[in-house]
Amino acid sequence: AEVASVAAPPAQEQGLSLSSIALGAVAGAVAATGLAAMRSKSDGTPAFSYEAPPVPPKETVEGSVLYHAEHTATSTPANAAEPNAYQAYVAASASVADRILENWNATQAKFDKENPKQVYYLSMEFLQGRALTNALGNLELTDEYAAALRKLGYSLEDVVAAEQDMALGNGGLGRLASCFLDSIASLELPGWGYGLRYKYGLFKQALEGVDQTEAPESWLDRSNVWEVPRYDVTYPIRFGGEVDAKGNWAAAEHFEAMAYDTPIPGFRTRNTISLRLWQAKPASDLFDLPSFNAGRHQDALKSVADAEALCAVLYPGDDSREGKALRLKQQYMLCSASIQDILATFKRRSGGKANLADLPEKVTMQLNDTHPTLGIPELMRLLMDEEGLSFDAAWKITSQCVNYTNHTVLPEALEKWSYDLVQEVLPRHLQIIEQIDAMYAKQHPSAPEATRIIGYTTPEVEEEEEAEAGAKGAKEAAAAAKAAPAPVPDVVRMANMCVIAGKYVNGVAAIHSEIVKDDVFNDFYQIWPDKFQNKTNGVTLRRWVAFCNPSLTKLINEKLGSDAWLSDWKQLERLREFADDADFQAAWRASKLENKKALAEYVYETQGIELNPEVAMFDIQVKRIHEYKRQLLNILGVIYKYKQMKEMSKAELDAVVPRAVMIGGKAFATYTQAKRIVKLINAVGKVVNADKAVGDKLKVAFLPNYNVSLAEKIIPATEISQHISTAGMEASGTSNMKFALNGSLIIGTLDGANVEIREDIGAENFFLFGYETEDIPRLRKERAEGKFVPDPRFVETVDYIKSGVFGESFEELLGSLEGNEGFGRGDYFCVAADFAAYIEAQKEVDAAYLDQDKWTRMSIMSTAGSGFFSSDRTIDQYAKEIWDIKPVTSSERPDGAGVVAAGRRGAGGAGRPAARRSRFLRP
Repeated sequence: AEVASVAAPPAQEQGLSLSSIALGAVAGAVAATGLAAMRSKSDGTPAFSYEAPPVPPKETVEGSVLYHAEHTATSTPANAAEPNAYQAYVAASASVADRILENWNATQAKFDKENPKQVYYLSMEFLQGRALTNALGNLELTDEYAAALRKLGYSLEDVVAAEQDMALGNGGLGRLASCFLDSIASLELPGWGYGLRYKYGLFKQALEGVDQTEAPESWLDRSNVWEVPRYDVTYPIRFGGEVDAKGNWAAAEHFEAMAYDTPIPGFRTRNTISLRLWQAKPASDLFDLPSFNAGRHQDALKSVADAEALCAVLYPGDDSREGKALRLKQQYMLCSASIQDILATFKRRSGGKANLADLPEKVTMQLNDTHPTLGIPELMRLLMDEEGLSFDAAWKITSQCVNYTNHTVLPEALEKWSYDLVQEVLPRHLQIIEQIDAMYAKQHPSAPEATRIIGYTTPEVEEEEEAEAGAKGAKEAAAAAKAAPAPVPDVVRMANMCVIAGKYVNGVAAIHSEIVKDDVFNDFYQIWPDKFQNKTNGVTLRRWVAFCNPSLTKLINEKLGSDAWLSDWKQLERLREFADDADFQAAWRASKLENKKALAEYVYETQGIELNPEVAMFDIQVKRIHEYKRQLLNILGVIYKYKQMKEMSKAELDAVVPRAVMIGGKAFATYTQAKRIVKLINAVGKVVNADKAVGDKLKVAFLPNYNVSLAEKIIPATEISQHISTAGMEASGTSNMKFALNGSLIIGTLDGANVEIREDIGAENFFLFGYETEDIPRLRKERAEGKFVPDPRFVETVDYIKSGVFGESFEELLGSLEGNEGFGRGDYFCVAADFAAYIEAQKEVDAAYLDQDKWTRMSIMSTAGSGFFSSDRTIDQYAKEIWDIKPVTSSERPDGAGVVAAGRRGAGGAGRPAARRSRFLRP
């Protein structure tokens, strides 16, 4: 490419060296691999006829970015003739990673030296979001990098947008895990996260007409600049085969798990912990080279394909036995690699004097739901088979190291694996599970069968055999009864194993923890009441307010006098003092409008739907699509509203409060009913948005491929958010916390963390509706007995849909709301029962919105009362009450080279004061 000869302005005006023309600077020239390949004309002669000023030192922000632009290759020179935000993102991220690396190494060195008790957080999901935003914010380098990138021709917003979200989760479970890692790091606690490195994530959601489609989420296609492959950290993973009575396991499949580490920097601290992800790879010595050379390529590469499958996608479809087996293998791989790594760390830090009996003094593990349950028998196996401990000694250690967080009361989510499948995939572990189960039964002989880990079933007797037995005499019949088939093992109950083995078991919201004790695990609670705790979930205030909502953050900082609330959540309560301040209310509304405009622009660009942020209330429900979360109730309410509007006079229609209803979330690929809900939402939007008579009074948009980055656009713009799950079925929820913190009001049921949010922000600032937890069993019983009479407005709405006004009758979807009982029938999630109350609550929302002073006051009170839902508070409680771990402060700087050390040696940019230079180099 050719760069035009131009007169060179002074270096201090340019802000960068022309010899490193980069990132869309002079004449729009951008180099490729190093963004500096454009130094000469195509004939090889110099592009500039003057001597260029020196390149900014790489210890400065702009110098560091340019250094990585030149030395961190992301494309070939031929592809670099035009400005490229992704290359700018890579260069900026590599520059930030330099600053993190020193802290990261120092943190691990500190942990190794002091050998503190450490928490290891095992989770199948981690929804991290964009790493660059979080790293810059936690290191307090956002302004410096924004300024440097401006000098280089880019906005920070464009550069950040080039990063793809890490596709390592689906919903609240993964987002919670990521918030927890952020808080562990920020509170300077010794901790580490373990997960799997899914190549294609869950799936990338798109719309084809009104239907959801799924495609691979190829987030690793351009690699991941934030991860560090640890080629020297691998552990053997085995499956299948046979095991003898002594526990000798001859496995049939052999793989290796290799570590990929991602740094998690804390806020205003040097503490930088790790998220270690495991990637499966075939054992290289098992590659069948003779078969490959003989032309049997697929046979030779089978182990490669099997390894790829292990970490291909999150939650592979499990309708088939093969799918179930793959899920089980994924869970075991996570547990086995992680626990082998934990034991290796324990031994290394013990300096060759490791006493495994001391493991509980140095190690505590948190199982995030039942997915990592296999960590229990795996730790037992390693202690018994590899370390030579007895069962009793291994159990004493294991039961002091493991803790379990329950996230659901849904029966289908309390995992149960087929006994035969576990025997096929993990025969040695099944032996150990049976030993644990037998020990429990011996220690608690009166405990109900339902508390056992192994569930049994009695084989059915053929009808012919029953008839034959009935024809015999009494003596023969008695003998036949005596010879009836004995019960056979049928399932392995993972949640029961967690409770039996766990030192502590916790729920994630006050009401959920009571349900856990009173219902889900009541029999266990009667045995071990002190084992059960509540730890109400939380979210990090940094990402979910400060980084995603800068205008609101600036306003709060100005009013409170500092940003101390980002580390001390109680400071937010002081906002109550200003709830009636007219000027503050006006600024609050202006901040919300700014965010609404940004979201409206996004919706128009991606969906082609025009919203009016100046007048419309932004009404949003975003979460994974599930019947118990009741997106169906939401869209039924929209349909009822639309039908009413179609029957209104012009004067009545003019009085309607305008609404823009937005719904987002992924329906699992094999969850047919959830996909039907998505279809109905889109079908309704297609009709409503085209109705000119309704116009801006009602808009409906489905926002596809909901993820962390999209949430960061949606949540700050929301005015009313819907958290309307069937009472008693949502463990906690965390999106309700994020919305409340950003000043969104909530319409919701008394479910999950809604209960505590309502208490903390004030009942008068929460739109409550619906039956409560204790009512639900009665409602279902009455429905089964045919006593339920639906509200006429519900019947009217359902009939309106069936008329075909939205393109089809949706009979299969609506069938779930009909009948009295049975699978997929009888309105199990009580949509009809709550419909009337929901409609009335929505009228209250409209009335409140008309009084903008009142609405703004409620919004301010929502933010002021939501500080309790900081994940810093949650993690502090875990650390003190479950994990028994303490902060490890690393105040001194490590020796050696690096950008910070080099800056201390005075190698900063010319003309910059040392204080200024150190500001953006400090952690």
